[in-house]
Amino acid sequence: MQHEPGDAYEALVQFLYRAPIGLAQTALDGAVELLNPMASNLLMPLATDAGLDNLFDVLAPVAPQLPAMVQAFIEPSGMICEGLRLPVGVQHAANGPPQVLSLNLTKLDPERLMATLADVTLEVQREQEMLSRRLHSAARTDSLTRMPNREAVREELQRLLARAQDGHGFAVLTLNCDRFRQLNDSLGQPGGDQLLMHMADRLRGALRPPTSRREPGPRSSQLAARIGGDEFVVVLDGLRMRLDAERVAQRLLDVLAQPYVIGGHEIVCHASLGLAWGLDAAALGQHDPDSLLRDAGIAMVEAKRAGGNRHAVFEASMRERAARRADIEADLRQALADEQLFVVYQPVVRLLPDDGVDRAAGVEALVRWRHPQRGIVPPIEFIQVAEECGLIGALGDFVLERACRDFMDWQARLGAAAPRLMAVNLSRAQLGQAGWIDSVGRVLRETGMPPPCLQLEVTESLAAQDQDTQARLHELKALGVQLALDDFGTGYSSLSSLHLLPVDTVKIDRSFVCQADTSYHHRVLIEATVKVAQSLGMKTVAEGIETQSQLDVVREQRCDKVQGYYFSRPLPAAELLDWLALEVALPG
Repeated sequence: MQHEPGDAYEALVQFLYRAPIGLAQTALDGAVELLNPMASNLLMPLATDAGLDNLFDVLAPVAPQLPAMVQAFIEPSGMICEGLRLPVGVQHAANGPPQVLSLNLTKLDPERLMATLADVTLEVQREQEMLSRRLHSAARTDSLTRMPNREAVREELQRLLARAQDGHGFAVLTLNCDRFRQLNDSLGQPGGDQLLMHMADRLRGALRPPTSRREPGPRSSQLAARIGGDEFVVVLDGLRMRLDAERVAQRLLDVLAQPYVIGGHEIVCHASLGLAWGLDAAALGQHDPDSLLRDAGIAMVEAKRAGGNRHAVFEASMRERAARRADIEADLRQALADEQLFVVYQPVVRLLPDDGVDRAAGVEALVRWRHPQRGIVPPIEFIQVAEECGLIGALGDFVLERACRDFMDWQARLGAAAPRLMAVNLSRAQLGQAGWIDSVGRVLRETGMPPPCLQLEVTESLAAQDQDTQARLHELKALGVQLALDDFGTGYSSLSSLHLLPVDTVKIDRSFVCQADTSYHHRVLIEATVKVAQSLGMKTVAEGIETQSQLDVVREQRCDKVQGYYFSRPLPAAELLDWLALEVALPG
């Protein structure tokens, strides 16, 4: 059966008339030649008094660029624009989204254009909702580890705190590395980032649904997140008792303590963990996620203060101690700015063969703090706070420079009667600080301090910690300064490994010396330390001498030098000069 041409034309007209999209045929200047009802409906909200005679005039408020686009399209036919979004501005419903049209403009031949229009309001709404969900997800995701971030943790804790009144047990665990700053300095930022990603992977793996019935059951939920730096948070839901959370905490610490391989090197990075039990917080009327995170963080600091590589459970008394430490930290920062800190010097006395003493052998520099309201603040109250808050490096650098300047001043004043050696303590932060070795060289040059007259003292536990620290010690030795191993007998090294450390002097800890005259065991330890040190060409110093009998013992054991209150307390620089100038022989 054949269709007449008239029938085909009529069918085409009916199709255009009934098409669910807007169709408009125009001249190159936009003059409308054909317009179907759908196009009229879609364009009517944009039409002015001029009506729908010219498509470009109708669309001028939302697409003024169309005439220029048509003029610039020199091809005889083809797509001029596709999917151009046109905000109409009207709303189909009272609270509905503003209408948006999509325009495709095609050049049919050198004289005609075809425009297609569609209402894409709902599609645009879906796109915006999807974008909003993606942005919300991105705002709750850590960019480095792809873990949830602080905001995601806060949302989860808000949900759990709301349920806690019904007795739903949950816990917040905050943890970070015990020495990440030092590792990051030695590995570089890429290596540090890689370590954080490894930690994130281990946390995710360790929080897979447990099989033991003693740990959270199948209905429990576990969220691991990174909330900044090397700090991670784990939220545990569905717990029966706090002991369940402590078991998980120990498992996480064990997993994180396993060696990491970074850049071909095996790295060990222990962590400290603080645990806050959600039901305890809810019982106290605490419904703020930030407060719960703060409590877990306070407990983590307590774990670090106890030596690290362990967990601590939050108690209310910890919050009071944290507040006191925060006050000390704020005052200490002000003290550094206002020069409230000063240095005192404890004499180090050399023992002579004739039972005499050489009181000008050296001094040890010790920092003190003169608070404007509290007076002299004992070092035990602020040294550890300085270590925890990152101020110990600045404090140590202050002591080093002041001690070197005072030493050179004494040389000018006293000549041969001045102390011959200046001992200054080093901190972990200083050894881990990039470029700090160069700053020591700068202080030596600027003060004129002879390198052999400066003895830098590092604790035994720090010196024996890792190869990076020992490499830094060798760099210091290359400057020509002397090195001393402080508090020997309390750390991780032993007499058998003493030869591995690049030190010139071993300082025997006061905990051994104070019992030297009453304990045979302690006398034997002192004797063994002196003999091993002498065999390695090292000097020995006995710390904490307070009585004549203690002095007699260490002299008998052939210690080279001693220091302690028996000879002198730490003295300000002016009083030290008077002490050195005494003509009366010191005890001994």
